[in-house]
Amino acid sequence: MKSGRRPLVVGNWKMHGSRAENARLVEEMIGQYPPAPAALCVVCPPLVYLQDVARLLRGSAILLGAQTVCADAQGAFTGEVSAAMLKDVGCSYVIVGHSERRLLYRESDQAVARKFVAAQSKGLVPILCVGEQLAEREAERTFEVVARQLEAVLKLASMESLASAVLAYEPVWAIGTGRHASPEQAQDVHAFIRAQLAARDAKIAPLTRILYGGSVKAVNAAELFAMPDIDGGLIGGASLKADEFIAILSAARAH
Repeated sequence: MKSGRRPLVVGNWKMHGSRAENARLVEEMIGQYPPAPAALCVVCPPLVYLQDVARLLRGSAILLGAQTVCADAQGAFTGEVSAAMLKDVGCSYVIVGHSERRLLYRESDQAVARKFVAAQSKGLVPILCVGEQLAEREAERTFEVVARQLEAVLKLASMESLASAVLAYEPVWAIGTGRHASPEQAQDVHAFIRAQLAARDAKIAPLTRILYGGSVKAVNAAELFAMPDIDGGLIGGASLKADEFIAILSAARAH
């Protein structure tokens, strides 16, 4: 375990699944996931299936998360779901600032920061996603973009809030594109993020988990998780296959 950081693997099911498919997937996962795991596991199904999946996970060591949250506590926000509602149906975690939310739904850094604060206000653990697009990578602006996204949250939340949060670096150019970041490229950014945190608080920085989310699969998970600042993964498509996802969890446990 790296400096006391327990590995974490998060399955983001995105807009996939059905009640029957979810039941089969959860049953297979529970059958292969140990009751006292060395690595934590969270699954994030679509919002409409949260209560169903919460029931399916009852009594297991697998935790429930949501894919997004509203920044406001309540009110006339048709189609939105608050942090209190997520907590009420059994969520422990919630993803904020996923690259698809930033890109497709135009969520700004400031909006993501508000969601981060809203999640923590109701006892949810936010999984804060940061990362650059291909043009930004090619322009050598990766560190600039990641620092900006992180700074927006730190302006609204305290550094201490990161002690009960999770970060996830997801290079947008390596998600579903057939391109991959090497373990060394991923580690460079993770080390940069940790250095940014250490500049603010040398005690919190080494304890903060930073996940990698760029097309992690069973074949590359071990190499990625062996890097000193990569503490697990935010997994997309591979989390929809129980065997593949459990193999990734096994790789996390080994590091």
